[in-house]
Amino acid sequence: MALTAALSACSGGAGTPGTPGAAGGDSGDTAPAVPAPKIAISPATGSAKVRPDKTVVVTAADGELEEVVVQAGDEAVEGEFDSTHTKWTSKEPLKPSAKYTVSAKATGKGGPATATSRFTTLKPKVGLEVVDVTPGIKGETVGVGMPIMVRFNAPVQDKAAVEQALEVDAEKPVKGAWRWIDDQYVIYRTSKYWPAHQKVKFTAHLTGVKAGPDTYGLEDHTTTIKIGAAWISSVSTKSHMMVVRRDGKVVQTMKISAGMATTREYTTTTGIHLTMERGNPVTMISPGKKEGDPGYYKEVVNHAVRISNSGEYVHSAPWSVGSQGRANVSHGCVNASPSQAKWFYDNFHRGDVVKIVGTSRILEWNNGWGFWQMPFSKWQQGSALES
Repeated sequence: MALTAALSACSGGAGTPGTPGAAGGDSGDTAPAVPAPKIAISPATGSAKVRPDKTVVVTAADGELEEVVVQAGDEAVEGEFDSTHTKWTSKEPLKPSAKYTVSAKATGKGGPATATSRFTTLKPKVGLEVVDVTPGIKGETVGVGMPIMVRFNAPVQDKAAVEQALEVDAEKPVKGAWRWIDDQYVIYRTSKYWPAHQKVKFTAHLTGVKAGPDTYGLEDHTTTIKIGAAWISSVSTKSHMMVVRRDGKVVQTMKISAGMATTREYTTTTGIHLTMERGNPVTMISPGKKEGDPGYYKEVVNHAVRISNSGEYVHSAPWSVGSQGRANVSHGCVNASPSQAKWFYDNFHRGDVVKIVGTSRILEWNNGWGFWQMPFSKWQQGSALES
């Protein structure tokens, strides 16, 4: 028995590989190491001449994205996570000729992880910018008929992409549409007059927008427009009267004299005009005639408010006071007495409405700001998005 015990002790001391509790054995309970999250960023670090319309994408494997920051200087790029928080995608174009840094953080069972990418966007051959917005005079109040007229510094080939970037945000919204006049000029007009007494914000989100081959928007542009009261002037060339209403209330009744209509040029245009500019005085010269020609005239007039590009104004005409209210004797303008012309001059805003009826000459939609002469359904056909 002593020998048996000794043998047993010797056998147990050596142990059996894999036996629980055996010296030098593996318990089999140790789990494999969990990998840390892996973050991938596109564009990859060091990328150059990245197109501004390229999307920044950040993904995480073996974990979830916690934070993604994409910046060029102090300007951050907006983006969004997917439902699993394993993918982040930018939502807006990048700025041309800019250096970007992408910083990402992720968490997972294997611990936290970070990643960074630095890249540079290309410098476009043509940088698209807004060079003029009308109305755009600081502090100006405009009328309810006012369009928004935008000019660019270069031709736009991809009009749909640029138009998509143009935003009109009104406090009292009304349906409207853009119409391209040419490759560098686009106009926004509402389907009916703006509701009075409000602000309208126009923003061109141009940064990084591809407008054509090697053409990208350089920066955004914002203009705030103040719409004032609804000034509507109604002119009848048959009754020789002009009635001015402010927010629907009659505030002035004026005797007038319109075009004598002996020629087309001397015929006042019928239609919806908008007040465009004013001058005091303004020198008016007969169209298409030189000094000495029959019918030539050169008159200096006071308190003149332009309503078309074909030479029509509402202005002071002391020489025709005797005909005002009873006969049409002008060269096409709306003549008024000095005192009432001054009143109109002092109270007008660009974009106020002047409706004229009674003649056979119809105002063309592109004569001055005669845009209301075109039916809205046809106006929309000039949009790159709606046509």
